[in-house]
Amino acid sequence: MFTEDDLLPISALAHLEFCPRRCGLIHVEGIWTENAVTAEGRVLHSRVHEGPSENIAGVRVVRGLRLHSLELGLYGIADLVEFHPLEPPETDGIVLPDREGYWRPYPVEYKRGRKKTEISYFVQLCAQALCLEEMLSTRLTAGALYHGKSRKRQEVPFDESLRDRTRKRIVELHEMVASNHVPPAKYSSKCKFCSLLDQCVPKLPPTRSARTYLSHAIDDILAE
Repeated sequence: MFTEDDLLPISALAHLEFCPRRCGLIHVEGIWTENAVTAEGRVLHSRVHEGPSENIAGVRVVRGLRLHSLELGLYGIADLVEFHPLEPPETDGIVLPDREGYWRPYPVEYKRGRKKTEISYFVQLCAQALCLEEMLSTRLTAGALYHGKSRKRQEVPFDESLRDRTRKRIVELHEMVASNHVPPAKYSSKCKFCSLLDQCVPKLPPTRSARTYLSHAIDDILAE
């Protein structure tokens, strides 16, 4: 069981799955740079979070729901969580204040592009589900990714394979942060899409810190 001081952001799991070094640069060395892609994504999330909670076609919609898990050591914000009414006699859901019957939570994570095949987004969504399960004492069967470009949803089942992968990444995330270790760079085609390409310095010797390298580079420029 973790304390509140030990909690790490759910979003770090997507970084870890996409690239362990990117995760280390952000969450160990504290390096962050925004590009057009990350800025567009940030604006999209802000718009979703600022929207009102409401009822749509019998579904209760809650936006910007804060999540946490002391068991997993995670915290974050769900873009949107829908609560779907269960048909009687189903009772494997939760009870909502001032609402009759039972309801099943369904998290929805917003992404700026089109349909995603990256497992990193599935892991992030599953981690949200695990937090909701702990907070609400229930079990979720699925959630969805909403794609801003296509304006379509992609359902993500929370099967045992995805749950196991997500829990494994959670353990790895805590181990990385606790060890204060940033993995070495491994250049690949996806590096060109990373906002930290210049800070990562893929050809940097693995024994050197990116932060130290950048600090020395700045000192050299100022000394000229």
